[in-house]
Amino acid sequence: MLRRSLLRRVELPPCDFVPPKHTGLSRAAVAEKRSKVMHPVSFTFYNEPLMVTQGHKQYLFDETGRRYLDLFGGVTTVSVGHAHPRISAAIKDQCDRFNHTTQLYLTEPVTEFCELFASKLPKGHDWVVHPVNSGSEANDFAVLTARVATGNHPIVGLRRGYHGFTENARGLIAVPGWRHNIPAPPGLHHAITPHPYHGVFGQDVDKYVQQLDEMITYETGGKIAAFIAERIQGVGGAGALLPGYLKKAYDVVKAHGGLYISDEVQCGYGRLGTHYWGFETEGIVPDIITSAKSVANGYPVGVVACKREIAEKMRGVSYFNTFGGGGVCMRVATETLRIIDDEGLQANCAVVGPRLIDGMKKLAEKHEIIGDVRGMGCMVGMELVTDRAAKTPAKDQTAKYMDLMKDENILVGKGGPGGNVVRLHPPMCITTADVDAFLAATDKCLAKL
Repeated sequence: MLRRSLLRRVELPPCDFVPPKHTGLSRAAVAEKRSKVMHPVSFTFYNEPLMVTQGHKQYLFDETGRRYLDLFGGVTTVSVGHAHPRISAAIKDQCDRFNHTTQLYLTEPVTEFCELFASKLPKGHDWVVHPVNSGSEANDFAVLTARVATGNHPIVGLRRGYHGFTENARGLIAVPGWRHNIPAPPGLHHAITPHPYHGVFGQDVDKYVQQLDEMITYETGGKIAAFIAERIQGVGGAGALLPGYLKKAYDVVKAHGGLYISDEVQCGYGRLGTHYWGFETEGIVPDIITSAKSVANGYPVGVVACKREIAEKMRGVSYFNTFGGGGVCMRVATETLRIIDDEGLQANCAVVGPRLIDGMKKLAEKHEIIGDVRGMGCMVGMELVTDRAAKTPAKDQTAKYMDLMKDENILVGKGGPGGNVVRLHPPMCITTADVDAFLAATDKCLAKL
């Protein structure tokens, strides 16, 4: 009976959408072309890479019409679901007007977006917004802004942090496997992460804060431009920083003349369920907020929001972005934020997220390979280990688990320094039935490892 249950595929929740028949290139032809013409820096998941031809809400379809539950959301970019009709309508309407021009002219789409985005930020402050192309560029611009505004140069990040691949953002990466064996720009430093599972000081928040203070004092000369952090470190393995750390770190940063940059590229827009922004969980207000990914449901949009008094220090500083603030991208971003509100997607994350986390913790009681389950709302990680006491990364088993889940028609991501953290960052429209299907499939697939 057990053997039969392991052979039977877990059923996904019903879906009445039928994708159109694929009439393009075969999967083999696409794979061959890709190997010939695409840069080798590009890589794919799975032993047999998936070919995607259609999306619908939280589902993706391959060239045969096979349906998959997408729990990685295009690396945390798809917030309101694939092929949302309101997004498609906004794109068509704007394309019929103009695709792109420049921020050197007055246009309604960019000002409408900036106004809506600012309305989502903490009240009682005068926020200004600058749209760019990506989260990497947003973080690079935030670093420039902090240096100009403070007159200081050092920037402090956290180990396991990931902030993109432009030059300064690349230097702030502190995840093994994502750093290159070439010099990073000067003035970039990393404090020890207050990680609930891997932290060297355990759960003692004050020791991490003390280390941050001492690192700034001894490594920078005592004055910094900014401290940048993610509330949950996505690429670093979905690790939520210990509660209380950011609030105390904020005071340390201010004492050393710095600004606080909150990287909300993956945490923002209600994905955490209880709060719209990650920093809100700590009861603090950043000086600069950076974001991207889910803001435009997968379109290339990054955002930098600053308190006006900081942004004014940049007046007269030369900076230009060719594509930031383009008509189509701004219409998509504006519509995305409206859909999140109109369809109650933050509230949905507050319901499905705990069900997902609680269900995974119950599986951890059954499967010794699960070392840790962590996260908030619809930003969750499951760390697989070969030895719970030593916390030895189960890298190969994680890759096998992903392939087994693909066979069950469920797509997940992975991350962490050891490549052994299953990352679940789905479209925010997933249902409790989707969660239950994932839990059943995970139970089945872990039993096969």
